[in-house]
Amino acid sequence: MKRYGNLWGKIVAWENLLLAAKRAQRGKRFRDNILAFNHNQEAELLELQKALLTQTYQPGNYHTFRINDPKPRLISAAPYRDRVVHHALCNVIVPLIEKSFIDDTYANRTGYGTHRALKRFISYTRNHFYVLQCDIYKYFPSIDHEILKQLIRHHLKCPETLWLIDLIIDNSNPQETVLDYYKGDTLLTPIIRRKGLPIGNLTSQFLANLYLNQFDHWVKETLKARCYVRYVDDMGLFSNDIAFLKSAKIAITEVLNSLRLRLHPSKSQLFTTEQGVNFVGFRILPDRIRVRNDNLQRGRRRLRSLKGNYQQGHISKEEVNQRLQAWEAHLLHGDTFQLRKKIFVPWDYQPREEY
Repeated sequence: MKRYGNLWGKIVAWENLLLAAKRAQRGKRFRDNILAFNHNQEAELLELQKALLTQTYQPGNYHTFRINDPKPRLISAAPYRDRVVHHALCNVIVPLIEKSFIDDTYANRTGYGTHRALKRFISYTRNHFYVLQCDIYKYFPSIDHEILKQLIRHHLKCPETLWLIDLIIDNSNPQETVLDYYKGDTLLTPIIRRKGLPIGNLTSQFLANLYLNQFDHWVKETLKARCYVRYVDDMGLFSNDIAFLKSAKIAITEVLNSLRLRLHPSKSQLFTTEQGVNFVGFRILPDRIRVRNDNLQRGRRRLRSLKGNYQQGHISKEEVNQRLQAWEAHLLHGDTFQLRKKIFVPWDYQPREEY
């Protein structure tokens, strides 16, 4: 495996910091903190560049809040200045390390995403009798810092870049408490070992993918699971051989334990595909694809908020139509014509007949 060095100059380059600032404010540039930064952007970026070059940069405090979308989560928003650094880092390291990722991991990757994952998942469902669906219990809060840093060093050898990545990891704010014991642990091990990445960081999304990269290769190359899809911590293995999938679940449990992760006890199950399978907000049935109720409820809440913002003059009719088009593009991946008529006609928006 190739290890990359001499990356620091690219990360702290003026052009990369400008690009990072542009990407970090995408869709958010009218927020007060970003407007303040942009008012004196050149000086702010020069100061940030100097702090990185002298390795005196220190991340700020996270703003945290909880959501239920679809399950309770702690979301951590880094200060804008830190988000610029995250983008500057990812601009350089992601294209290099992603070369080692398998094609069947889809989350937070340019050109991949939810709908491509769904399409592959559906194709496997339609052609196999059985599916082993696995979900990792409290994945982001469970990611072990020591193991993660070792995995990063399999790909990178640039000292300054590793310093910055370690700094970002070490400054992760406290996450949901996870007290799991693994082979060789003492009573205090789960308390002493630092773990957890903040949901909401660009770096967290990438590092969460990287954390399971070797596992992905093990599934494909050692376990010999030809039909496998992963979206963050939601995985599906498909086969017509139920005995293979039964033994695969045992082996997967052991390998994940070596990463100090464990399968969700109720969401990791082996069953027939004709029963229907939930994945990325849809339910795939033998004869149709439905939108899951929780996905639909979230969409309806967003539409109510959209209606309120429009009535109060906060957004234009054109922006409303853009939002409706975006949600319809998502719903089009299911058999949803009648549903879309019911949702969109009151908005004077005509849904498309077919995908």
